Amino acid sequence: MRWVLYPVAALVALTTLGLATLAAISILAWPNLPSLEALTDYRPRIPLRVYTADGHLISEFGEERRNVVNIDDVPVQLKQAILAAEDERFYEHPGIDLLGIARAALANLSSGGRGQGASTITMQVARNFFLSREKTYNRKLYEILLALKIERNLSKDKILELYINQIFLGQRAYGFSAAARAYFGKPLENITLAEAAMLAGLPKAPSAFNPIVNPARATVRQRYVLRRMVEAGFIDNAAYQTALAEPLRTQSARTVSGSRSNLVRGDYVAEMARQIAVEQFGEDAYQLGIRITTTIRRDDQEAAYAALRKGVMDYDRRHGYRGPERFMELPQGRIDEEALEEALSEAGDFDDLLAAVVLEASTREVKVFRRGETLTLSGDGIKFATPMLNDKAPQARRIRRGAVVRIRDNGEKGWELVQLPEVQAALLSIDAQTGAVRALVGGFDFNRNKFNHVTQAQRQPGSSFKPFIYSAGLERGYSPGTLVDDTPLYFPAGVTGSQAWEPKNYDGKFDGQMTLRDALARSKNMVSIRLLDNITPAYAQDYIGRFGFDTARHPPYLTMALGAGSVTPWEMATGYAAFANGGYRIDPYVVKEIHDGNGKLIARIDPPVAGESAPRVIDPRNAWLMDSMLKDVVRRGTATRARSLNRNDLAGKTGTTNDYLDAWFCGYNPDVVAVSWMGFSQPRNMGRGETGGAAALPIWVNYMRTALKDMPENPLPRPNGIASAPVADGDREDFYYSENEPPALKPQPSWLEELFSNNSPALEAPEEAIPAAPPAPAPAPRPIPAMQAPAPVVDRLPTPVQR
Repeated sequence: MRWVLYPVAALVALTTLGLATLAAISILAWPNLPSLEALTDYRPRIPLRVYTADGHLISEFGEERRNVVNIDDVPVQLKQAILAAEDERFYEHPGIDLLGIARAALANLSSGGRGQGASTITMQVARNFFLSREKTYNRKLYEILLALKIERNLSKDKILELYINQIFLGQRAYGFSAAARAYFGKPLENITLAEAAMLAGLPKAPSAFNPIVNPARATVRQRYVLRRMVEAGFIDNAAYQTALAEPLRTQSARTVSGSRSNLVRGDYVAEMARQIAVEQFGEDAYQLGIRITTTIRRDDQEAAYAALRKGVMDYDRRHGYRGPERFMELPQGRIDEEALEEALSEAGDFDDLLAAVVLEASTREVKVFRRGETLTLSGDGIKFATPMLNDKAPQARRIRRGAVVRIRDNGEKGWELVQLPEVQAALLSIDAQTGAVRALVGGFDFNRNKFNHVTQAQRQPGSSFKPFIYSAGLERGYSPGTLVDDTPLYFPAGVTGSQAWEPKNYDGKFDGQMTLRDALARSKNMVSIRLLDNITPAYAQDYIGRFGFDTARHPPYLTMALGAGSVTPWEMATGYAAFANGGYRIDPYVVKEIHDGNGKLIARIDPPVAGESAPRVIDPRNAWLMDSMLKDVVRRGTATRARSLNRNDLAGKTGTTNDYLDAWFCGYNPDVVAVSWMGFSQPRNMGRGETGGAAALPIWVNYMRTALKDMPENPLPRPNGIASAPVADGDREDFYYSENEPPALKPQPSWLEELFSNNSPALEAPEEAIPAAPPAPAPAPRPIPAMQAPAPVVDRLPTPVQR
């Protein structure tokens, strides 16, 4: 038996020697372990976040999505799921689990490798903060030593809290709170047991068990976690069965079904806020946890987004289906789902406009492939695209097998064929008293076109600019009841210095003498030109600067009367606010407050307020009279569609430029100013009849229906110094400045009318008297980084026929 004892003794000796060596190495390594300051003074990289004024998240920027939570705020079922999946004896062991290590060692020896580890949660914290993920014995030793050191300095709850906040879980999500939002679109406290088990299964392999990318494997892992929870006594069999039966709706599934995302749709606003943060804090803005609170209101922003999308989609339907976006080879027989998914990934989704591949197409029905399932569209769902389902349709535009198309879930009506619109639109809403932006949508889809048409697009305003010319006229003695001729005008080339100009009214008709009130309501171009001629273009150019317009973009020519200069929706909202608030200049702003990563307030906007600190730029009587005239535009003029809101305090003006390049509506009540615009990014004809009243006004109406929903009517109070008298035709009264004469007589003809009354070439004015009206200078707009677009084209004379 002696020979049997020799191997045993040798094994004991070797084991003793190994342990002694390990102890010596540990003693020598212990002083060289890193400081735990990164844990005791935990400062994670927290992204820049942008919120609405009422506390809803709009967007976040940074490589790491992270929401740091206190351990007491973590749901108990998530803690239990994590412990069951990763470290059941966490609250019992001293940082290392000897039983787990022995089990892993035996498994590795039997398999001849080192594929199985025995990391406790504390060891994972050590690795995540201080070490690499390489599988070596040296790294494992340091991991064990660090785990022991961590356990000596931190409580178990603090260690678990660090783990919950720091670990990477896929989808750029760091920590379980960020993962709950990334995968399920909800805050951590609202997750269910089934969702907690799904999240707890991610640390082992975030990419392999990603429920969005690999739902089948993620489900297998989730069921394992639930079984472990039962075995550990955390849940009973009833809870286990309920969790197994619960259908999980990840973010991607919510998008496919057309459900709303948890984020407020304010990408253009978020980008504006991001730029401000980077200007102030540099690249560190993405990891300091800065919180920017904007002036945006969630309900307003969602209403603006929906109104703009509807307006653009309605326009798109009016102009017909253009055909599939692209085609791919699709052999008959069994389809290659992986290839189809790749094609759909390249096409991308744009909110509820989802990419799909056509499998079969006829005039009766269309079958498409989308995310692993086949959908059948028929009836009204394919009506829009019917012309391209016919065999006689052009081959390059016909819907057939292999075509990549767009579909949308239309609720109870089911799936329908749609297309990505080419036209763009913008909507801006501000508080008339302070300039705080209530809603801003800079284009149809930020992910498709990041150019912000609200702040960057310099476009011709058309007749929506006329109120500022009329306001200037009031300051020069005109009144709403003043009579002006609506008769033809003609300017020879010798006068314009360029080419002959014969402006027209939109309807091609001339109605003789009419009051300024009627002319503005009916958008009569001849009256606007005569008015500008009498007050002089130079005076008007200087006057419009009061409203915040860049006067260099509005050359002092008669074409200014028809809105031939260039403006942005941002400028137009600023200008109209002076009519809405009684004559004060306010400047729109979008950022309300900025807090640092510790919640400390570091910036707050204190804007000038109308009637208090804002400068007065026009006489209160001027503002009231203009408001009165602009209300008539809504009551009986070109904006009668706004009467559907059933309010008496609405005012505004439509605008349509030559060849239907731009459509505007600028309107307000004394509380809210909103401007809507539609056109192509590179200006081109939108189609006959696409006026401001037809294309832009419906967007404005649909937005204001929500914005003014709970607001009582708020008429602008009538100031002192206004008198009334019968207008020239004697049928009604109108208002004027009390120090002026009642507007009973037609003004004297201008020198231009006298000059050309006999059409005598000998009486032509010098060429410099009425300069040519070239396009307004169009320097590049103040750019937003990574969002520049080519400068807009500004038409030359003849000037737009606006309405």
